[in-house]
Amino acid sequence: MPSQQKKIIFCMAGVLSFACALGVVTALGTPLWIKATILCKTGALLVNASGQELDKFMGEMQYGLFHGEGVRQCGLGARPFRFSFFPDLLKAIPVSIHVNVILFSAILIVLTMVGTAFFMYNAFGKPFETLHGPLGLYLLSFISVALWLPATSHQAQGSCGCLVMILFASEVKIHHLSEKIANYKEGTYVYKTQSEKYTTSFWVVFICFFVHFLNGLLIRLAGFQFPFAKSKDTETTNVAADLMY
Repeated sequence: MPSQQKKIIFCMAGVLSFACALGVVTALGTPLWIKATILCKTGALLVNASGQELDKFMGEMQYGLFHGEGVRQCGLGARPFRFSFFPDLLKAIPVSIHVNVILFSAILIVLTMVGTAFFMYNAFGKPFETLHGPLGLYLLSFISVALWLPATSHQAQGSCGCLVMILFASEVKIHHLSEKIANYKEGTYVYKTQSEKYTTSFWVVFICFFVHFLNGLLIRLAGFQFPFAKSKDTETTNVAADLMY
C-alpha cells in the first residue's frame, strides 16, 4: 500500500481514538449513565393504589458516576432532589466498586490517548519497529479492546476496561444502586425501583469498544500482518529447510 494511503489510515485511526478519549472524559462527568423509575411503595400500599393511581407515587432519577438528580412522589406532590456520591452517599453505596469504576475509566482514557499518540506518530514520524511501529499499534489496540473483554488469568491488565462495564452493571443491578439512592435519608417512605435503563454516557463508552476493534482492522488494512502471524512464504521456507535436513 502506498505510504500516502497508510498515513490517511493511521490518521483516521488516531482521530477515532482521540474521539473515544474525549467521549469517555465527557461521559465521566455527566449524570447520564442511568435513568430509573422509582415507586413509593409505602404510599401506594397505604391507599391500595393500582392502575393509573400509581402515577401519583411514581418518581424518576438519573445519575452518573459523580452526581445526579431526581423527583420523589408519594401522593403529596413532586419533591425534587439532587445528590452527589462524594461525600453524600459514601455510607449508602458500595464505595470500593464505585471507586474502581472511576479508576478503570481513567486508565482507559490514558491508554486511549497513548494509542492516539502512537497512531499519529506512525502517520507523520519515523516509528521504531518494536514499540512505535505496527507491533506497538496492535498492542495498544489489543489492550483497548481487551479492556472490554472478560478477563482471564493472563489478561489481568487488559481486564480493567471490561471491569468498568461489569462493575457498574453489578453496582446498579446486583447492589440495587437506584434504590439505595432513592431511600437515602428517607425514614418514612420506602422506594422500590420499577425500571432502569442505560443512557447516553454509558453507550458512548460502549461504542468505544467497537472503535478499538475498527482500529485493529485499519492497521491490518494498512498492510501490516497481525502479530505472531506467519506468512505462507515463511512457512514454505521452513518446510523446505526441514526437508533438507
